[in-house]
Amino acid sequence: MNAPDPRLNPHLDAALQRIRAAAEQAAERCAEGLGLSALSAGQIKRRDALLSAQFLFRKQQAAFGQGFHQSLRRQLMAEQGQLAPEPAAAPKKAWTELSLMDDDAVDALVAADRIGLAIGHHSEWELREVESYVAGLSSGERNPLRPELIGQALLEGVQAVSDDASTRQVLIDELTRALAQEMRSCYADIAELLRSRGLRPQDLRVRGADSGGGHSMHSSHGAHSTRSQPLGRSQQGDYGSGHGGASVHGGHGGGYGGQDRRGSNRGIAAGGLGSVDAQMMDLLRRLAQVPAGGVSATGGYTQPGDFGAPGLAAAAEAGGAMHWQAAPPPPNLIHLHREELRQAATGRLDHMVIDVVGSLFDQILADPKVPPQMARLLARLQLPVLRVALGDPSFFSSRRHPVRRFVNRMASLACAFDDFSEEPGQSFLAHVRELVQDVANGDFDRMDVYESKLDALEAFIAEQTARALKAQGDAAALLERKETDLRLQQRYMQQLQQALATVPMDGFLRDFLAQVWSQAIVLASREGAPERALRLRQLGRELVMSVQPKGGTAQRQTFLGQLPGLMRTLNEGLDLIAWPESARKAFFGQLLPAHAESLKGQALSALDTNLLVKQLDQVFGCAPPAEQDLPPPSQSAPITVPQDLDMGARLSAEEARSLGLVDEAGVDWNGQVDIDLGAEPPEPALQAVDISIDGLPPVAEAPEPSAGALLIDHLQLGFAYRMHINEGWAKVRLAHISAGRSFFIFTQGSKHQQTVTMTARMLRRLCEAGRLRAFENAYLLERATARARKQLAELSKA
Repeated sequence: MNAPDPRLNPHLDAALQRIRAAAEQAAERCAEGLGLSALSAGQIKRRDALLSAQFLFRKQQAAFGQGFHQSLRRQLMAEQGQLAPEPAAAPKKAWTELSLMDDDAVDALVAADRIGLAIGHHSEWELREVESYVAGLSSGERNPLRPELIGQALLEGVQAVSDDASTRQVLIDELTRALAQEMRSCYADIAELLRSRGLRPQDLRVRGADSGGGHSMHSSHGAHSTRSQPLGRSQQGDYGSGHGGASVHGGHGGGYGGQDRRGSNRGIAAGGLGSVDAQMMDLLRRLAQVPAGGVSATGGYTQPGDFGAPGLAAAAEAGGAMHWQAAPPPPNLIHLHREELRQAATGRLDHMVIDVVGSLFDQILADPKVPPQMARLLARLQLPVLRVALGDPSFFSSRRHPVRRFVNRMASLACAFDDFSEEPGQSFLAHVRELVQDVANGDFDRMDVYESKLDALEAFIAEQTARALKAQGDAAALLERKETDLRLQQRYMQQLQQALATVPMDGFLRDFLAQVWSQAIVLASREGAPERALRLRQLGRELVMSVQPKGGTAQRQTFLGQLPGLMRTLNEGLDLIAWPESARKAFFGQLLPAHAESLKGQALSALDTNLLVKQLDQVFGCAPPAEQDLPPPSQSAPITVPQDLDMGARLSAEEARSLGLVDEAGVDWNGQVDIDLGAEPPEPALQAVDISIDGLPPVAEAPEPSAGALLIDHLQLGFAYRMHINEGWAKVRLAHISAGRSFFIFTQGSKHQQTVTMTARMLRRLCEAGRLRAFENAYLLERATARARKQLAELSKA
């Protein structure tokens, strides 16, 4: 790599080295891509051209990298105003002479612009952040790292490789695709590099009173009233446009009409939500104070108190859901203040984001699955969500974004309640109202605000469902105890398997002691019967010794005298764990022949017998693990329980009846599942490519399933589901998931709730058979995006 030129800004030089590395990676990808394209070429001539270009590029790859680097460095120095002098200056033409650009120069400029557009399309968000850092690093007003310069460097690098026009075009096309993909991460790394070097975004600088030719924020017309006058309807009916007050944008009282729009200068907001211009944030905060209660009868906005906590409580007491349904739908604030928001925006992409979020909330507020009470609370999040979408591109590209999850979780949890005028729906609505007010009236410019509110919402639902189950009985505690028994048995089974691996015995007996008899020992210890637990542990040693060869009449008589007690204790332990009769017969069918064979063999020596007894005493002399010996669950080491075990066999008949356990044998798996009349009609396609928005980052992950075998891995506490077991479809609510996900408890009914408990194996069978599906066919934001795109497609066709 070349030594840094002392005349080149060190920050730009560091960025140049990162771009050079990206160009080298793109060159490698280009060489590989040419070979793949040649394999899939349909014409021999095209394939030969690609293979020839690949061969030549492999030989001249170093020349391309050198030409790219030198061209880009030369252009950066020119942007900085310190271009090295040419060795021989061309004579200047007289002013009367006309100088024209030849066709090749024009074609080169057009090609460089096209390459720059391709790179900028893939890296728009990252490029805007870089622009805010490098705005003051060059003498000009343009970004010295803009894609057009990189496109020009790419062309000069290709010229150093070949003189053939067709070969150049092939290389340019392939390199453009490869470099466009590399520059997205390259620009992101450059922004992080400049941030680590101490550079700050340039949009935080103070603008002068004559900036941009417009009026400053402290202009003589209405400067003070901009801060003091509340945002409501003016006397002339237009928002903020009266002469007596200050308009938000433009005009005599406009504080932002003279904004410098030569770049997308953005600051870095705290908390990971990206950066938004200060004037846009100020406008969003002031608009957020506009009450979301709709438009009054006189045409103006209702007062903030009309939508506050007292207003909602009074509405619930006055008639619950019917009062809400009679109220007008909440307004779309983004559409009401679209012009003000677009004037405060800094570019075309922001304008598109404003329109996209406004269309999304059109669909959200009109969604038939969202109760009207929840729709009014969601309406208060319009401006906070717009702020997130303007500054954080991951809002569109990640379904796991905290803000998306917060909005989706509020709507999905509300679907599980049938009545908000009484408990538990009333307390849920009150809690969500507090969370929304904290966000809308607080600092919604931080990611941790949404993360904390999401955690608070999930904690409230977990506490509410646990309290409701405890009021009906001790179902959750009983299932947790059964699952803990299983975890203890698994841990003890692993210990026995390791300890018995070196003990000489038949394989069937070793498997029985480790996998089956360990359950009896653990269960006896958990029941608080130490005498029984000791007898069962001693039986393990006696069972191994009973199949050892006996020599002499005395040993045979001793064995025959101990055999009835041995079998009695053995059956006692098997009854304790309710081992199936078929498995018992198979085991005894192997144990009895082993006993008969032991009476015919040659006895072990006294030394071997004593060593075996000592070894068995060490194995069964240790007590099984206790509950405090189990590791606590964590995100890195969650509790794992085999999902294919029949956990229902560990429950007694009385326990299963009290829990409402669904028996697998009681479901007609071969029967025809009728149509769910209460289900929504199918939505438009929700795949990642279908909900991507042109100009915004594409969605990487697929939507979560709403039906099918994968649904069991995406069940959410407090969500509503539709279940078909016996007679037909019923709406249920997931109230409890055991720590090891081996038991699931649903509640059914509103006033007189009943529990529906099932094991993980049973639930998986329901999902695979299509008998369990989500109440919503997709999350709220995914539904809204799909419907908005469908409307846009219909308008485009019209």
